[in-house]
Amino acid sequence: MSESTLQPPAVSAFRWPAEWEPMQCIWLAWPHNPQTWPGRVERMPPAYTRFVRSVSEVLPVRLLVPNALRQQAQRWLRNVPRVESIEYPTNDCWIRDYGPTFVHCVDPHAAALPELAAGSVVGIDWQYNAWGGKYPPWDQDAAAAETICHLSGSPRVTSALTLEGGALETDGAGRLLTTASCLVTDTRNPGWSRDQIAQELYRCLGVTEILWLEGGGPAGDDTDGHIDQIARFIDPENVVVAVCQDRSDPSYETLENHYRQIRVWARQTSPTVHVHRLPLPPARFVDGQRVPESYCNFLRLGEPRMLVPQFRSPASDRVALSILRNLAPGVEVLGVDAADLVWGLGALHCASQQQPRAAHSTDSPERRSRTR
Repeated sequence: MSESTLQPPAVSAFRWPAEWEPMQCIWLAWPHNPQTWPGRVERMPPAYTRFVRSVSEVLPVRLLVPNALRQQAQRWLRNVPRVESIEYPTNDCWIRDYGPTFVHCVDPHAAALPELAAGSVVGIDWQYNAWGGKYPPWDQDAAAAETICHLSGSPRVTSALTLEGGALETDGAGRLLTTASCLVTDTRNPGWSRDQIAQELYRCLGVTEILWLEGGGPAGDDTDGHIDQIARFIDPENVVVAVCQDRSDPSYETLENHYRQIRVWARQTSPTVHVHRLPLPPARFVDGQRVPESYCNFLRLGEPRMLVPQFRSPASDRVALSILRNLAPGVEVLGVDAADLVWGLGALHCASQQQPRAAHSTDSPERRSRTR
């Protein structure tokens, strides 16, 4: 069963804003690793260019590009507006997982940053070891958060906790969804108890309620169960949960278990949450390997636009877009082909990291405290 950690708020100087709050820009990293897309890396430039364009139409893009690929990226992106290419060596493109988590500093004195105004943006730099040491080398990616903080002009706060950004989901008002299988593990955080991890999340993100889902991820997932493939907030009162229609699929029971856990939590939390099923497309294999296709891996570009991965499964793609459009009236819900990108075992949310705008203190949602 899941466990919801509910306790008085930790002393935190920060608040992690939701993805529908105003954003400054989106950080991306040019795809280039042939081990990530074996035999198919040549498909990445056109696929990624479509993704970059769909982002840059709404928000500026800051793109990390290895020096050796600078001309390639410039050639593909020459007609795409509002893209700033930054020479930086990366091991891979999954910047959600190794980039900083940008937060608002709500109490500069508590953060020992008295020179900041309340609402200023700060980058949390977690430890990173490529999903528990699965894909060496990762040294360049592990160093990227420091560079991104410097380039963004955001003070950097380091954490001793090892985690990936795709393992965290928030409503911006103190609630956090995550999976124990991604954080409470010897491959990432040996010697850390769940309570110690929770306290560090409270300290760095200002969250006051954590739902720990149990049970790992869908079939084909190599992250140990990132929440951004499983469940996402649409707004503070609506959550979508990935489910499987095929009872014979290995993902079926895992995802139904997540759905049941979230339903129980949704009735207990405040405000209560409506839980909506978001079916996966039919299972797809590339060279015998299952690819983890989930429509939960959408990217929200602040208030105006939501980018939803499409997997060339017409009926399932249409259903996902319809569900999300009904749940997000007034938001442009746009499908983006991710069928090639996901061969690297990630999609739109995995390949991006948002930087919020600075906020005034009156912009921050009310924080809640619950005890049990």
